[in-house]
Amino acid sequence: MAREELTRLTGNGNGTCGGDDCPNVYRTAKGSFVVQGDVSHAFGAPEGEGLVEIPEETLREAVRVPGR
Repeated sequence: MAREELTRLTGNGNGTCGGDDCPNVYRTAKGSFVVQGDVSHAFGAPEGEGLVEIPEETLREAVRVPGR
C-alpha cells in the first residue's frame, strides 16, 4: 500500500511537526488505521507486527478530524 492511497488524519502543520517524517495517523480505504511513529522496543511484537510510539497529541488530533 502506497502513502498516496491513505487519508492523512494528522500532521497538517498544526502540531509540533508538520512534515511527512513526523508521527502521523492515516486511514485506509478499508477503514483501518496506519500509524507512523518512532520504533518502540517496549516488548517483542509477534512476527509480522511492529510497535510504534506516537505522542498523545497526535492521537487527539486524529480523533478531532471531522467526517472521517
